[in-house]
Amino acid sequence: MSLTEAFGLGERRQQHLVHLLQIGLAGIVAYSLFRAKFGLVINAGVPLAITFLPAVLARDTHVSMDAGLALWITLAVFVHALGSLGVYQWFPWYDQFAHALSSSVVAGVGYAVITAFDRHSESVEFPPEFVSVFLFVFVMAFGVLWEILEFTTGLVSGMVGGEAVLAQYGMSDIIYDLVFNQVGAIIVAAWGHSRLSGVSRDLSRELDE
Repeated sequence: MSLTEAFGLGERRQQHLVHLLQIGLAGIVAYSLFRAKFGLVINAGVPLAITFLPAVLARDTHVSMDAGLALWITLAVFVHALGSLGVYQWFPWYDQFAHALSSSVVAGVGYAVITAFDRHSESVEFPPEFVSVFLFVFVMAFGVLWEILEFTTGLVSGMVGGEAVLAQYGMSDIIYDLVFNQVGAIIVAAWGHSRLSGVSRDLSRELDE
C-alpha cells in the first residue's frame, strides 16, 4: 500500500488532486500576467508544463506513471510556485520543505535512470549501496547547479533591472538548501524501490527497443 492510499487517497482522488493543483498553477500564471510579474510567470508556467510530463510519457513512450507519482511531481512544483508568491519570505521553514520535496523528485529521476541501466545491461550491476551513494551525489550536484542558477539570475537582474526569477538569501540559505536536498535523497534511497520499480522497468524496456 502506498502512502497516499494509506491516507484514503485512491487513484481517482489522486487524479483529482493533480487537476486541482494544475488549476492552481494556471491561476498563478494568470495572476502573474495580469500584474505583469514576468518572473512569477516563469516560476509558475514552467512547473505547470512539468505537470503534464507524466501524461506525455504515457502517450509517446512505454513509460507509465501512476496517479501517485503524478501527484508527487505536481505537488513538488506547486509548492515551489506557491513559494514564489511570497510564502518563502513569510515562513522561513517553507524553503527547506520545498527543497526536500523537489529534491526527492530529482532523486527519483536519478534512481529510475540508474536502475533502468542496471536492468538493461547484463554487463552492469549496481548494488543497493552504490545506488544510494549515487543518489546523494546526484542530488548534491543538481543542488549546486541550482544554487549557481539562483546566483546568476540574481546577478543578471541586478545588472539589467527587474525581478529575479530565482531568489537567493545568502550563504546560510545555500547551506540549508543543500542539506535539505539530501533529505529528498534519503527518502528515495529508502522507498524508491517500492515506488519507482515500475518506471525503472519501463525505461529499461525503452532502452531495449
